[in-house]
Amino acid sequence: MTDQPEPSERLKAELLDLALEAATRAGTFLREGRPDDLGVAATKSSAIDVVTEMDIAAEKLITGLLTDRRPDDGLLGEEGASVESRSGVEWVIDPIDGTVNYLYGLPSWAISIAARKDGETLVGVVHAPMREEMFRAVLGGGAFLNDRPAHVRPAPELGLALVSTGFGYLTERKVQQAEVARRLIPEVRDIRRGGSAAIDLCDVAAGRLDAYYERGLNPWDYAAGDLIAREAGALTGGRPGEPISPALTIAAPPGLFERLQARLDDLGAWHD
Repeated sequence: MTDQPEPSERLKAELLDLALEAATRAGTFLREGRPDDLGVAATKSSAIDVVTEMDIAAEKLITGLLTDRRPDDGLLGEEGASVESRSGVEWVIDPIDGTVNYLYGLPSWAISIAARKDGETLVGVVHAPMREEMFRAVLGGGAFLNDRPAHVRPAPELGLALVSTGFGYLTERKVQQAEVARRLIPEVRDIRRGGSAAIDLCDVAAGRLDAYYERGLNPWDYAAGDLIAREAGALTGGRPGEPISPALTIAAPPGLFERLQARLDDLGAWHD
């Protein structure tokens, strides 16, 4: 068995340019296509139906562009896109990360697009149109917010850390997550709940948060943001000794990461 060759810089640049184009197009579509009265639609179901339609349409816009340009690549999307890769490259897509924020007209929603080859994420793009922010990273090339390099904050003591988290949709999971947060909040500076995992990971990368953790994410929620956070200097992972996964996602600078990870493990943040 031989080692896989290193991805070429040319390939990474091509994937980044395509991800940026797809995210920009989807961002324009979602921003301009959102009805002004969406948050006060006549019924709950009608508003959610509109968001679902926008979500699906945005994913089709993204996957259509990717397939047109690179027809042999695989696709994995939140809204059902699933195509096996013939090139070794797979795109992992969340057309609207933060759909409830989008529904209510809050600005913290984003398009998340990652490209990975042979299981390794090479490119990550998170576009937050209402914040006029484009986060991007290439493996080994650092992270950027718009055109400025992004860097994590120096690690504070756990008691001075501003930590973000999120909550699932199932009541049983929310109850456990709330209990973890209740026990953690006296031990940190404060806790935030932004509503978009992709943006939270990027805000760690940009030094706006000290740390982020959440249980129950899917690969399309964290694929791009994970790379961006790591390229900005963060450590990411799940339970001690385990990688980032749907069971638990943690991102923080070295020094804080280890302490937060150990405490979350003690608190049972990895199970319902």
